[in-house]
Amino acid sequence: MVALEQSKLFSSLSSTECRPLYNVTQLKRFSAGTPIFIEGDQGDGLYVVRSGIVQISARVNQGERRRLGRIGTGDFFGEMAVIDSEPRSATATAEVETELYFIPSAAVLEMLQRSPKFAISLVKLISLRIREANRQYIQEVLTAERLTLVGRFARSIVHDFKNPLSVIGFAAEMLDADHAAPAARKLAKTRIRKQVDRLNSMIKEILEFTRPSQIPIVLASVDFSLYMSQLLEDLQAELTAASIELCCENPPPSVTIRMEPDRLTHVFFNVIHNAVQAMPEGGKIFIRFATDAATLRIEIEDTGHGISPEIAPRLFEPFATHGKVQGTGLGLSICKKIIEDHRGEIRAQTEPGRGAIFAITLPRMA
Repeated sequence: MVALEQSKLFSSLSSTECRPLYNVTQLKRFSAGTPIFIEGDQGDGLYVVRSGIVQISARVNQGERRRLGRIGTGDFFGEMAVIDSEPRSATATAEVETELYFIPSAAVLEMLQRSPKFAISLVKLISLRIREANRQYIQEVLTAERLTLVGRFARSIVHDFKNPLSVIGFAAEMLDADHAAPAARKLAKTRIRKQVDRLNSMIKEILEFTRPSQIPIVLASVDFSLYMSQLLEDLQAELTAASIELCCENPPPSVTIRMEPDRLTHVFFNVIHNAVQAMPEGGKIFIRFATDAATLRIEIEDTGHGISPEIAPRLFEPFATHGKVQGTGLGLSICKKIIEDHRGEIRAQTEPGRGAIFAITLPRMA
């Protein structure tokens, strides 16, 4: 239980300065659960908590009531409606048996005109309250965004994992069937192996996407010509099977690049696999290289339909699958992260009459 002059709002004033308030201040008692005022009421005065706890709440979406704060002994509330002469914007309810000092609006406004010290004290306390409200709001927004991202992430993972798991289940039944022919069993094993590889690839994407940013990046000095020649050789068989012709317009330059080979390989495989999926009937993939004193530039172009204008601005965002029927929707966002970890840049563009063009720029080692 506190005296009026010991409360937060009036503690900076002397007893003499507080004396005019004593004649107009009323002592009000409220039992637990009793409203003190409700939204829409006229702001007729300011309250200071002598003892007890007051809960401030307001209606939000679809009439749901939400608690905005709790006011304890020595604190005050209801000041905004007094200052701006607007109706109450929230409801105040006694959480427990509570005693309040009630100071009418006219007395508060007169005090503001008469005492600069009181005005400064009120402004400071309101400023602190607004700062705290902003902090809580930002925290709630960030939490909501994280939950939304987690939800999308979970839905994407569940959806994308169901397909290969279903194929594995059917193939396992075929293997277990007594009447299955040797050729059917071999096909079932091949399907299981293929789907396991697909699941492993998706798991790698998820692990890369969730990789903590504070993990140090260890870059090795690598001859890009040797690295890229081996990579193109590894890709050739898969592209031939998909009726895709790989056209290397000029040899990979023999320059030294600081890289993590496994992670950079993931970038090239992802971009080229996207190109393959964009050309289900076959086509061509062109790769070209250019260097200057500071950078190496790699362009990968396909003969597909290009990048649709509606997806172009979000191409490197998580879950922007741009029509792909498989994958987690994380591939290009992971590619962007890997290239940026190499202090490089990846961009995508499309031109009339041409397919998608991905340009990757990496810094050369001095």
